[in-house]
Amino acid sequence: MAELVLLHVAKGVATVTLNRPDKLNAFGDDMRERLIAALDRVAESPEARVLVITGAGRGFCAGGDVHHMVALKQRDADFRELKPLLEYGREIVTRLEQMAIPTVAAVNGVAAGAGLNLALACDVRLASDAASFGETFVRIGLHPDWGGTYFLPRLVGLPRALEMAWLGDIVSAEEALRIGLVNRVWPAASFAAEWRAWAERLAAAPQTSVRLAKQTLRASLDRTLNQCVDAEVMAQAACWRSGDASEGLEAFVEKRAPEFGAGHVAAEDAPPSLASRHFE
Repeated sequence: MAELVLLHVAKGVATVTLNRPDKLNAFGDDMRERLIAALDRVAESPEARVLVITGAGRGFCAGGDVHHMVALKQRDADFRELKPLLEYGREIVTRLEQMAIPTVAAVNGVAAGAGLNLALACDVRLASDAASFGETFVRIGLHPDWGGTYFLPRLVGLPRALEMAWLGDIVSAEEALRIGLVNRVWPAASFAAEWRAWAERLAAAPQTSVRLAKQTLRASLDRTLNQCVDAEVMAQAACWRSGDASEGLEAFVEKRAPEFGAGHVAAEDAPPSLASRHFE
């Protein structure tokens, strides 16, 4: 059997590919556990400066395996048999939320149900013009999971999130761009090359700046203005100590392109550990 989750790291970009193309990469077998393991490997990799999640074939991820759920219903299974699948979802989206490096969903096709919410849990979504998006749980009488109720209203606003959850309509890539669900849309024919170039550009950026900006901007939604300014001062101090600040300033004066430190983040400049981030 083919590997259900693939991991490849090159030029600072860790690419995780959901690899069940005949099922539009719907989660089945031990695919959730394999995705968790891949995310843990990326988090521990010193070479990974950007994470991209994408799908093999013509789909990003069609969500959960409906046939499996039908089988559970047909034998009158208790909810306790379904709940572990939701807990794996919790493990996946919280890992993405806590990852220090930028996380990107390269949505090449359908992203529905848990597949949509997997994409929402990433920092940024890049889409092919062949992509489509749906909070489709209502179509089978279920409720959004995998953090969809957290991420979706923060991206598109509460009224539109309610409409998507209530009706389960499919949103095109063009409409997703208009409502702020995705950052970029590129033609399907050039999509892989476009998202790779975008991710490699991000991987080449000064990593202390990138990682701290992720931290402070995410936390800003729950902070006062003064708390945001305090966090900016702390982040600026860390950036000032980094070699990338010296290189960036010198390059600016010398009118040349900067050559940042290939993603190295000194220990004293790294974002604080999760345990120490109670102020966020």
